[in-house]
Amino acid sequence: MTMPAIDWVSLESMDGPEIVPAAFSILQSAALAVNSLEPDDPELLQVVPRISRLIEKKPELEKLREAVSALARATGLWNYIDKEVADVTDLLLAESVTSDELGGITFHREQIEALNKLLSGENLILSAPTSFGKSLLIDALLASGKYHRVAIVLPTIALLDEFRRRLRRRFHDKFELIMHPEEQAIGDNVIFLGTQERLLNRSDIGVLDLTVVDEFYKLDPRRKDERNVTLNAAVSRLLRKSRQFFFLGPNIDDVTMTVEGRWKFQFLKTRFSTVAVDTYDLGGVSDKESRLFEELKEGKNWPSLVFVSSPDRANKLAAASAEKFKASQSAGEISAWMRANYGDKWPLIAAVENGFAVHHARIPRSLASQMVRLFNSKTLPVLFCTSTLIEGVNTAAKTVMIYDKKISRANFDFFTFSNIKGRAGRLGEHHVGQVYLFNPPPPPEETEVAPTLFDDEENASDDYIVHLDENELSATTNDRVSAIADMLGLSKEELRIASSVGLETAASIRHEVLASLRKSSLLVWSGNPDYNQIQEVVRVICKVKSARDFGAYSDRQLTFFISSLRSTAKIKDFMLTYNSDYSGDPEAFDNVFKFLRACEYGLPQAVSLVALFVSKKYDGVNYDFFVRELSRWFRHEALRSLDEEGIPIQISERFVRSSDSKKTLTQRLEQAARDGSDLLSAFERDWLSYALDLKQD
Repeated sequence: MTMPAIDWVSLESMDGPEIVPAAFSILQSAALAVNSLEPDDPELLQVVPRISRLIEKKPELEKLREAVSALARATGLWNYIDKEVADVTDLLLAESVTSDELGGITFHREQIEALNKLLSGENLILSAPTSFGKSLLIDALLASGKYHRVAIVLPTIALLDEFRRRLRRRFHDKFELIMHPEEQAIGDNVIFLGTQERLLNRSDIGVLDLTVVDEFYKLDPRRKDERNVTLNAAVSRLLRKSRQFFFLGPNIDDVTMTVEGRWKFQFLKTRFSTVAVDTYDLGGVSDKESRLFEELKEGKNWPSLVFVSSPDRANKLAAASAEKFKASQSAGEISAWMRANYGDKWPLIAAVENGFAVHHARIPRSLASQMVRLFNSKTLPVLFCTSTLIEGVNTAAKTVMIYDKKISRANFDFFTFSNIKGRAGRLGEHHVGQVYLFNPPPPPEETEVAPTLFDDEENASDDYIVHLDENELSATTNDRVSAIADMLGLSKEELRIASSVGLETAASIRHEVLASLRKSSLLVWSGNPDYNQIQEVVRVICKVKSARDFGAYSDRQLTFFISSLRSTAKIKDFMLTYNSDYSGDPEAFDNVFKFLRACEYGLPQAVSLVALFVSKKYDGVNYDFFVRELSRWFRHEALRSLDEEGIPIQISERFVRSSDSKKTLTQRLEQAARDGSDLLSAFERDWLSYALDLKQD
């Protein structure tokens, strides 16, 4: 048996008494199909959220609330059971799967199945749609009291901050939350929250009760993620310290392991979705840009997420949209703040002023976090984004418009398309999402994940095997590591530093370092270098890697940026000077933020490697101070840590003292927000209150 085709558009257009029997007939058909269809059949599952949305819109359907609750129980959508009208059987079920510890959240059937496996001690790899509520499972495990030391691996800083906020609200009195490299775990109940780079290098992990890996598909080297090696190395290290693991991700059909017995796990794949989606095919439209603007003008589509291929594309479309119409009348405060703190040449400011947000890797983190918040509240009802937002950050998008079919210059595959599409709709807010396709979707194909750490190490890359402990290496792979160490003139421990930029890149940097040392002694220094010494380090690096990788057009410009950042007292002054001097393409203004990101990660690793090779030739060479200062923008460490938590440095640097720790600066900021400090505008107080959880949205 299959579900009969349902004309939901016609049903929604009905008014008056005729809609009641029509809706009831659909509920009957769905109830009859429950026992004959797969439990995660999408056509069956969509009935409950669609009828629930209709009940909210059409008062005459109120009498169907109990029937919808009965169907919600039968289909496993227990979180849709209406406790006010449900019969005793349905109510008892809903109450039994409701967590008081998590604020009264009701789980659905598939969540309970996953939780039962995990709480029985099994390792679980879960593949489920975006709307499944995978993150809620992590919270349920933490609330269970079974786990005391937990590591959670997340792909981006933005997702780290989202998790941090949620976990701090729910578990601030149960767990010590460690997110920043300078923080050290001291208690028994600890959550280590980090990207793979941070968790790989921690020395205080100890023995773990649970390791959680979100977006686990990135473990497969075929995804061509440049951070894949580090992710596999970090997860391998954590699993060897952990009693149990839980991997989460969307739309995966199978997980392969070539080395049997290394780790045992259950693989749970489900299509179970808690929201329905309407899909509109606009692939045949001749003028796609005009049609995009038409759809974005419609308030019924808001909040609208527009997926595009690249940051430049997002910038241009946001600017073009702002010229066409105004999507918001209430974005004046954030645009004025941006103008005051970044200057007037950034085109994004005009776009934001008209209600259009942008999210990509060249947006300051704290500002990007604020834009997502204002998008969810419809202050900025349209958000142009690249794949940076697809990787786990939750939004309240009602509509997803997939405008491009590429990421950078390559067509995305069906897996990525499904992940983007899955961002439409949100449980409890938009029961029915909308997806607009401006290009034909890629052909369906199964997605298999083959993590490097599940494979024989002899098949792994050199960059991965140098991270393995000696007792994990076979005789063959140990010989490989020894040969690499001899070639680069490094110890096996130092090879791990070299692998942070890639061993091939490291070999090229070594060649350039030796060439430089034959010509001059500019690389031979310790402590705080002068301008010429910085320039020589940068020149060597840019012989191997493009200056554009670090947000500059040339090695000379990159040197100038570093020197300017070092010599400018405040980030606001650095940005305003950059703004006044800027004469390039307006859409490329935000490359300065790519430079700042590179100073945090990428550039310090390359500089450290230069120092390592120079120190092999000369005693007393030490770049550690400069590398540390560069990685925190030559500012107090607490400023950058708080920026990752949604507080702009332009605000926190007004309050920082040289003796501050992150804790004392945070306390001072909390006091300033509560007291209404004269150093803060009303908009900044609101921003601080949100970021510090003094005011919960």
